[in-house]
Amino acid sequence: MIINKVRDTIKRHNLLNDGDKVILGLSGGPDSVCLLHILNYLKDEFNIKIYAAHLNHKIRGIEAQKDAMYAAKICDIMGIICFIRAIDVPKYCEENNLSLEEGARILRYNMFFEIKEKINADKIAIAHNINDQAETVLMRMMRGTGLQGLKGIEYKRDDGIIRPLLDVSREEIEKYCEENNLNPRIDHTNLEDIYVRNKIRLKLIPYMSENFNPNLKESIARMANLLREDSDYIEEQANSAFEQVCEKKSQNIISLDIDKFLKFHKAIKNRIIRKSIDFILGDIKGIEQKHIEDVISLFFESKTDTRIDLPRGIRVYKKNRNIIFTNEELVEKKINYNYKLPKSGYIKVKELNAIVESKILSVKEMKNITHDKYTKCFDADKVCGDLLIRNRKNGDRIKILGLGGSKKIKDLFIDLKIPREDRDKIPILVDEKGIIWVIGYRMSEDYKIDKGTKNILKVSFKLL
Repeated sequence: MIINKVRDTIKRHNLLNDGDKVILGLSGGPDSVCLLHILNYLKDEFNIKIYAAHLNHKIRGIEAQKDAMYAAKICDIMGIICFIRAIDVPKYCEENNLSLEEGARILRYNMFFEIKEKINADKIAIAHNINDQAETVLMRMMRGTGLQGLKGIEYKRDDGIIRPLLDVSREEIEKYCEENNLNPRIDHTNLEDIYVRNKIRLKLIPYMSENFNPNLKESIARMANLLREDSDYIEEQANSAFEQVCEKKSQNIISLDIDKFLKFHKAIKNRIIRKSIDFILGDIKGIEQKHIEDVISLFFESKTDTRIDLPRGIRVYKKNRNIIFTNEELVEKKINYNYKLPKSGYIKVKELNAIVESKILSVKEMKNITHDKYTKCFDADKVCGDLLIRNRKNGDRIKILGLGGSKKIKDLFIDLKIPREDRDKIPILVDEKGIIWVIGYRMSEDYKIDKGTKNILKVSFKLL
């Protein structure tokens, strides 16, 4: 019995809670009328209150008005409050460049959620059935969907959508309506092969059922249920990975750690990227697998500062060892600093949160100095005038120790693969003649210690 099927589906998938207010999408057709009648029958058992919502799409003229009148009448008979609205769907679709199917669906669901908020309802019941499930899975297969698409229509969603008829066939629904004299409205456009879904319903499924599997719809639904379990498990793993890899900088910026990201399986990587885009946009409509692949290729890009653009204004940047998703233009704040460094003393470079210390020593004292990347010694007598710590300037050149000839600092940074956004943060030690040391990277030939050196200038750099 169909009522038992619906009852089992509700219990198995926990679709209803005690005291729920449920809005039912009522088109007036067999599916929604059947669901209305069954939920009304079960309302005391589950202790729920039912409301109905009907949208006149203004597509079918007088027939659409009759649908609305039927919806109002059957709800009146059952004592159910019915919300009815009329919207010019063709006009909306034309203005927003949408198909009639997509535009009608958007406006219906907008109405459902608006009513849900107004009356503080808990659930929205939609009358999708096992035939709809089979049609949806086949349609997605033809578009080249992945596991997420193959799991088909969900029994329930986080936003309150529930589908109690998802285990019931359209044939069972039509029989139930006939046995209970419900006389639902028939939308004859559903019998015309003018839409892709209609063609699948009217031509493809009957052909496959007749020639390959008479229980095709049930088999597809069973497959979808099995894949849903696998997909849900992978999704749990992806959620955990997403939290490990991603740092939410703001509502519009999320950053992925490349090194952590690359440790995961490709199936998880794909989902992390989708979740990152969803974080920015609120959904991933218009994002296809080719866009995911474009993002993944960015992880292996040799350049450390680059960007690609995705649909709907999403920008994906590679900066150092991070991938940044945003719908904003990232503008690097340029920093400038210029500090006088005493020849024996120290200064704090607040822009870098660092200390630079200098000291004049004798040649003998140099033997006890430990040299590293951030501690170097120079011939103090070759220094001319004041010592300065500053960031790079246009035209800067250095005569690199041991190489001979001079090189532009810009070219040096490029050779060292220093990200563009980090170049102003690299401190440079200079005197009146030129560059003494690109701190942390290269020293100048002109200030090296040699046999004639008498006094040593020791300079150390330390981040706080």
